[in-house]
Amino acid sequence: MDLTYPLGVWYASSMKKKGTCHKNKLTSLRRIEGQVRGVQKMIEAERYCVDILNATSAIIGALKRVEANILKDHLNTCAQTAFEGKSKKQKEEKLNELFDLLDKFRR
Repeated sequence: MDLTYPLGVWYASSMKKKGTCHKNKLTSLRRIEGQVRGVQKMIEAERYCVDILNATSAIIGALKRVEANILKDHLNTCAQTAFEGKSKKQKEEKLNELFDLLDKFRR
């Protein structure tokens, strides 16, 4: 049975059998959400520009770490499942998906 999913679609049952879960990313994202609210308050309080820039830099770094963890999980589950399968079409689609992702990360 050859099941292919459009770019960006998360298929829960295939993820569960491989053990990947995005729930562990929520803690980091909630922390980032708090940092963003902190920057908003800094701007409202007219804090020093360099302090605001340092805070935004920390937020960007934290988002990049979440992004890297999601990519790592994707490679270890979704991509690995496709490459271990027999469908050449699914392998090509997954490879093209990865090329598109890497191209976006380089921008």
